[in-house]
Amino acid sequence: MPLGRKGPSKGDAPFQEPFPEKREERIRVGGQAVIEGVMMRSPNSMAVAVRKPDGEITVKRERLTFFSEKMFCFKLPLVRGVIALLSALVLGIQALNFSANQALSEGEKDPGPWTTGLTLAVALCFGIVLFFLIPLFLTRWLRFAIPMLSENGLFFNLVDGTIRLMIFLTYLWAISSFKEIQRVFQYHGAEHKSIFAFESGGELIPDRVKGFGYLHPRCGTSFLLIVMIVSILVFALIPHHLSFGYKAASRVVLIPFIAGLSYEIIRFADRKRGSRGIQYFIKPGLWLQKLTAREPSEAQIEVAIRALQEVLELERQR
Repeated sequence: MPLGRKGPSKGDAPFQEPFPEKREERIRVGGQAVIEGVMMRSPNSMAVAVRKPDGEITVKRERLTFFSEKMFCFKLPLVRGVIALLSALVLGIQALNFSANQALSEGEKDPGPWTTGLTLAVALCFGIVLFFLIPLFLTRWLRFAIPMLSENGLFFNLVDGTIRLMIFLTYLWAISSFKEIQRVFQYHGAEHKSIFAFESGGELIPDRVKGFGYLHPRCGTSFLLIVMIVSILVFALIPHHLSFGYKAASRVVLIPFIAGLSYEIIRFADRKRGSRGIQYFIKPGLWLQKLTAREPSEAQIEVAIRALQEVLELERQR
């Protein structure tokens, strides 16, 4: 039973059924909003569709080799979550570079592997510092005002996790106030609607797609929220007597495990989203998506559909 369905004409429904009885027979697709466009990916292909300033939709598509889900590591629980996260980062940066060049009406300029690698490294370091090391430092500093933080490891990790979650929510709220980012979030909503329409079967046309919800339970925003929660539980297992340096190092080392475990949780929740209990479980993630997804225009939906159609065509040609 869907959560909060408001009928086919209401695009703000969190998600909508019915799904095919044998969903595993369908190609699993995901995506990402980019500048004036959408990137879609399937197990073995990806496509980026961007609306240029002159109104034309330009497309870049390619088959995946290194990040193809046919790779053995994609089939291993926990490991596949880490690989999926890395692929999302790498392919996402490539898609953003392409969309930026096209949206500015410039020719495509391949940034090259070194530039992409440097951008990825900077993004990872920024995320680790902002969401893992700064909360730890602030919690350690709070021990002078709250002595209990020095005595109770569970309380220390709870405060650390709460600060991490607050920083995460503040970050999302802050970037959502920018007009340019709001357009990206509209394309994010168009991506979700298109995937919902594909998962439900039927024709991929704007009039039909716009009736689906723009909040999807298998969204990166929901994944990040689960990462925040899982990290609290995992870090609570770290011995409290360790020095600050060891605690900081442990947070970095355990990130792949946390990402892998969070991926398995959201994957399981997506498979069981017809269950009422699971629907309540995924509600916080859907609420959070209201910061990162917006109701799209029909023109934006057209771009998302084009990206989805291109990636599905590549899959059919295999």
